[in-house]
Amino acid sequence: MAQNLADLFEHAVDAVPDRVAVVDGESGTEFTYTELEDRSNRVAHLLIDHGVRGGSHVAIHMHNAVDTLAGFLAAFKLRAVPVNVNYRYVRDELVYVYDDADVVAVLTQPRYADAARAATEHPVIVVDERFEETLAGCSSERDFEARADDDLFLMYTGGTTGAPKGVMWRQADMWRVLGGGIDFYSGELMADEYAQSARAGESADPMRFLMLPPLIHVSGLMPTLGALFSGNTVIFEPRFDAGRVWEVVETCRPAIMVITGDAMGRPLIDELEGRVAAGRAVDVSSLLAVSSGAALFSPALKARLLGLAPTVAISDSIGSSETGFGGIRVYSAADTSFATADHAGGPRVPAGRGATVIDDDGAPLTGPGEGWFAKTGYLPIGYYKDEAKSATIFREHEGVRMVVSGDRARREPDGAITLLGRGSQVVNTGGEKVFVEEVEGELKSHPAVVDAIVIAVADERFGQGVAAVVAVTGVPDFEAIEAHLRTRLAGYKVPRTYWVVDAVTRTPSGKPDYGWAKSIAASSDPAHVRDAARSHL
Repeated sequence: MAQNLADLFEHAVDAVPDRVAVVDGESGTEFTYTELEDRSNRVAHLLIDHGVRGGSHVAIHMHNAVDTLAGFLAAFKLRAVPVNVNYRYVRDELVYVYDDADVVAVLTQPRYADAARAATEHPVIVVDERFEETLAGCSSERDFEARADDDLFLMYTGGTTGAPKGVMWRQADMWRVLGGGIDFYSGELMADEYAQSARAGESADPMRFLMLPPLIHVSGLMPTLGALFSGNTVIFEPRFDAGRVWEVVETCRPAIMVITGDAMGRPLIDELEGRVAAGRAVDVSSLLAVSSGAALFSPALKARLLGLAPTVAISDSIGSSETGFGGIRVYSAADTSFATADHAGGPRVPAGRGATVIDDDGAPLTGPGEGWFAKTGYLPIGYYKDEAKSATIFREHEGVRMVVSGDRARREPDGAITLLGRGSQVVNTGGEKVFVEEVEGELKSHPAVVDAIVIAVADERFGQGVAAVVAVTGVPDFEAIEAHLRTRLAGYKVPRTYWVVDAVTRTPSGKPDYGWAKSIAASSDPAHVRDAARSHL
């Protein structure tokens, strides 16, 4: 049998057929593994009826729901290639992705159907009120051809800048780096493709995962698949709503809540604090851990969450669509040193299997130092239809193939890796490098700053200056914000210019939209500019 995502799911179905696989937040319906298998098989046969075949690319243009998951599984089952589509995209963006990804059909929901139809001439299958009747007429048989390790997994990633890019993986390699094929903590490989389902069959007490990131991002899809491969239960919500999330925690009793950094962490923590202050404390006793990845989870927010829920652990992992898993660290209320002197820059984690820091020549650092985050071992094939872009991040050093994602990183004395920030987003101000993620984290540690994106702006004296687009509570006191930052950052890192917005725009995965922030700076006057004479003090 193959180390194939569809096979891995089917092994779990065979091991625990009557266990609840998915709780659909939109309908409140529970689906057992057998029911999810039945539904996925029917969707697969429906796709076949619309011309989808093995190797065909089919767009999954949907927010979180059981049929979003069934769409991905259906494509994997018939050896087609599901293409994740950002449901926030407008027509021109959709035209680009549909065309670049060579999709031959689109699976979508009613609210996105008109945009999808306007962007393609290929079949658009809508999960509407008639969908159940349509599926009832489709076969539920698992009668698909044998699959292979190298069946294609394609994940489009917009990153923080530039047009979306399709990252190509062999499914066996994707399973190894993000689907549970490697133990994230020990780095040990799973013995074979049956290891996870065997454990599922031996355990009578599955864990419940509340999956908040969108399935159309690797940070939502792969934790979901990994949970299912191990016979656990996944709870979906159609859209993120902090108040609703805590209600789900009390009623559905998840053990693990999966989030994407500050974009979800801050509103969840604000909501929890508000309820506690109002005498409506939330019962979080079922929660063992809050698991964050794909975006910065600021130290100050981690500390606030641990103060509110001291029995909950926080796991923070690094990685991307191009690298897969890079490392993970667990935080507890017993140790909050990460919120003070122990923490500088982005996440600091023990290096995961194959994770390293290299110098400008591609040589791995053997001791402490700053360089580029890189990954060896199980790696993507490259970018879809873009050999030139692939060549910029997939490299060889002394015969070892590696992916260099463009993240600056520091190798610590104990071998841990601290991510400093995207090389493309570094602000060079008077010869000093400023990593925007570090400044964003410190800005958001001020109680009045709800969210922030830090960017570079032109500066006559220093070439570039540090600036920020912020959302704040009340009337902003920039002097107080600056005083707060100067206790935590060198003077040259403190933003000189600020734009204030009602809400900071982020991608569905929670990453900062730097293009949006730069457009705000280019199209409007700043709310505050500090005295230029103090810029680097």
